[in-house]
Amino acid sequence: MARGIRARDIGIYLGALPTGPLNAITDVPGVRVGHHTLIEGPDIRTGVTAITFDGCRGGALPDRLFAGVHVFSGAGELAGHILIAEWGFIESPIFLTNTLSLDDVRAAALRYLGECYPALGLTADPIGPIVTECDDGYLNDMRGRHVTEEHVRQALARASAGPVTEGNVGAGTGMYSFDFKSGIGTASRQIPAQQGNYRVGCLIVTNMGERRRLTIAGVPVGEEITDLLTTDVVEGSGVVVVATDAPLLPHQLEQLARRAAIGLGRVGSYGSHGSGEFVIAVSTGIVVPRVAPAPTFALEALIPSRSRLNPLYEAAIESCEEAIVNSLLQAETMEGRDGHVAHAIPVDRLLDSLRRHGRIRSS
Repeated sequence: MARGIRARDIGIYLGALPTGPLNAITDVPGVRVGHHTLIEGPDIRTGVTAITFDGCRGGALPDRLFAGVHVFSGAGELAGHILIAEWGFIESPIFLTNTLSLDDVRAAALRYLGECYPALGLTADPIGPIVTECDDGYLNDMRGRHVTEEHVRQALARASAGPVTEGNVGAGTGMYSFDFKSGIGTASRQIPAQQGNYRVGCLIVTNMGERRRLTIAGVPVGEEITDLLTTDVVEGSGVVVVATDAPLLPHQLEQLARRAAIGLGRVGSYGSHGSGEFVIAVSTGIVVPRVAPAPTFALEALIPSRSRLNPLYEAAIESCEEAIVNSLLQAETMEGRDGHVAHAIPVDRLLDSLRRHGRIRSS
């Protein structure tokens, strides 16, 4: 249920850096994304999205990737946050779903990981899955907890390094933002060769913001498109996953996550009281062995200098901003629980607004 429209397809260019080949988080080597979407009857509008960094390798223990977290607004849940803060790495996929399905998805992930790595919890330390959520209760019968273990496994099985489906899919199925239908969005940036030739990608599930604050390409379009409103005001959340192949250490990834949150602000989020907005940043550029023959191992990390880090910060901001816009453009109008409707952003009126402000350009 995506319209096949992305920002750059219609002349909306955000930022200065070039995109990766797919303009998606999967431009970062080692990253794959899979969805399972649930649209059933009049009331079920939900799903689960899995971002994977390492396949099921039958018996071998998983390696670890450095990670960092930034909590922009804390009215939500991120299972595994304390582990990342304490140890500075992840060793599981990242799962996105609705608020009341978080525990079900986490339990399913634990069983899946136990099958992949039978030693976990026996002769090796267990893994704490990374699971986070947004509230899709306006369109979805969230209390029904319709996301099952089979749905989690299907999202994992579908994880691909190719183009990422956006809009009303996976964890984004029942979400809306700025009083428009939204969902999953993604984008990426390519760092120039002279600054490292790294890639930064972002995937976001959007469920936040008030119409009056919606800003696209610097234009306050929410002040100009004032109809097609939802019938209830529900503060939701925005969950951002940033991936890069730059060899960053945990504290540097936390810094990267903080910068990505600026992308939320550019589109109009201010971290409202009822909105949980998290950023998880992961590097595929350093693999930390879980089991090694010696107590130390050699690694190559990025030198913390302006010339190396600033382009990564810029890339995280730009890709987050564009991913949000893609999530709005890709989503279709949806009717859900109790007849509630979230309307798709009207592309023709959006373009009229942006043209008046000189913000549409050809490639």
